[in-house]
Amino acid sequence: MIDIRRATPADAVQIAAVHLATWRNAYAGILPDDYLAKLSIPRLAASYDRMIRAREGLFVAARRDVPRGHGPRIVGFANGGPSRQGSIADAEISLLYVLDDWRDQGIGRRLMRSLGMNLAADGASSAFLWVLRDNPNRWFYNRLGGEPAAEGTIRFAGKALTQTAILWDPIEKLLAASPAAGNTEF
Repeated sequence: MIDIRRATPADAVQIAAVHLATWRNAYAGILPDDYLAKLSIPRLAASYDRMIRAREGLFVAARRDVPRGHGPRIVGFANGGPSRQGSIADAEISLLYVLDDWRDQGIGRRLMRSLGMNLAADGASSAFLWVLRDNPNRWFYNRLGGEPAAEGTIRFAGKALTQTAILWDPIEKLLAASPAAGNTEF
């Protein structure tokens, strides 16, 4: 059983491990190999610890069947907050990652719902995210009712990458496409 809940500082290392594993899989061939090889769980964990302690909207998908300290509990996470580009939407979804072995089980939808509910509770009427055009998982956001709203190029790890903004306006489109499923809190 998977619970969706706010992240705690004790989750930072496992969140970092999910980040590392998902990036090395999803971005192989998109981002430079040397960049992916240099990803570090301790550095990522320190960043996530700061994010959690700053009370940013970071949610985790945690396995109930694994006691703390007895292996990986965190199988996915999502983050979002006020838009850094207000011209697209009120809120921005920054991160959504689920381990490969846990995909296609509704976990991403549940994470997006918790995040969307949190953003709506904070007053957001619309939300968006950026997804790399070459990300093999970009279809997921369209299945959640998101629509392409803008395109741009970013430089990341020394490489120019095309990205698409996916928009949910109103935010209720996201909530309707990601129905509630037990043990979700925001």
